[in-house]
This record gives sequence, structure tokens and C-alpha cells, in this order.
Amino acid sequence: MTSRRSEKQKMLAGELYVASDPELQRDMAQCAEWLRRYNNHDGFLRDRLGGVGKDATIRAPFHCDYGYNIFLGDNVFLNFGCIVLDVAPVRIGHGTQVGPAVQILAADHPRDASLRRRMLESGRPVTIGENVWIGAGAIILPGVVIGNDAIIGAGSIVTRDVPAGVTVAGNPARPLHKG
Repeated sequence: MTSRRSEKQKMLAGELYVASDPELQRDMAQCAEWLRRYNNHDGFLRDRLGGVGKDATIRAPFHCDYGYNIFLGDNVFLNFGCIVLDVAPVRIGHGTQVGPAVQILAADHPRDASLRRRMLESGRPVTIGENVWIGAGAIILPGVVIGNDAIIGAGSIVTRDVPAGVTVAGNPARPLHKG
């Protein structure tokens, strides 16, 4: 006689499972509430950031330089461990999903060593369009513009602008295909 395995049991065994299963959704909701209380950031980040759209989510831990240079659109999702160095504006468009441990870096340093010795630095804005998916561990460098509907592969280092609808991956990130 075969017993039916729950979706949670399948997940824990590394098998395919249905993430929208009510038991798993309840577990996630309970964890989200616990994390909200543990990190006590609900509302606090909104007070500091330059702009936060409706239903934007930032999972702690989250790190930034100033906060007031970060602008999030509606339904933006930043997963655990994101770092945003916001010495210049960082804009993230509606519906964009940012994976865990992603770094978005507007901070830059002079190439001239004598200027660096004087502790000088600068910044260049980063703009991420709408409905972009940035995979885990990606690094977005200063001055980059990522177009709407683009995909950034996990672990990629984005050194140049990414056109709308293009998927890039690698170090440095290069286009894989359109659409």
C-alpha cells in the first residue's frame, strides 16, 4: 500500500512539489510573520527609503548606505541578504524580483590611486526597469541601466546596460537570447 506524500514531504526530499500547497503557504506565512517581528523592520524601512511602492517587500537582512536614494516600484521583491550601495539614486521598477544576496552598487571609486588615497569616491545611478528578474548573487555595477522584462542570471556581474527583454548571464554578463 502506497501512502501519498505531502507536498512538504516532497519539498524536503528534494522532489518536485507544488509551492502553492496550503500547508506550505501556511508555513511560509508563519515564517514571514516571525521574520517581520524578529527583524522589526515593517514600516521602518519605508520611513528611510526614498520611495516604496504598494506591496513592495524587502526580506531582512537588508543593507544600504543611506536609504533615501532607493526608490522601489509597486510589487518589488528583494530577497534575503540584498545590498544596495545607494550613494546615487537606485530605482527599481514595478514587479521586479531580486534574488538573495544580490548587490546593486551605485558607489564607485576613482581609477587614479592618488585620488583613492585621499578617500575620494563617487556614484553613478542604477536604474532597473519593470518586471525584471535578477538571479541570486548577481552584482549590478555603477551606472547600469537594465531594461523592462530583462533577466539577469544568477551569479552574473552586470558591467553594461541590458536592453529590455534580454537575458544576460556570466562574468561579465553577456546576452543569451531575447524574449
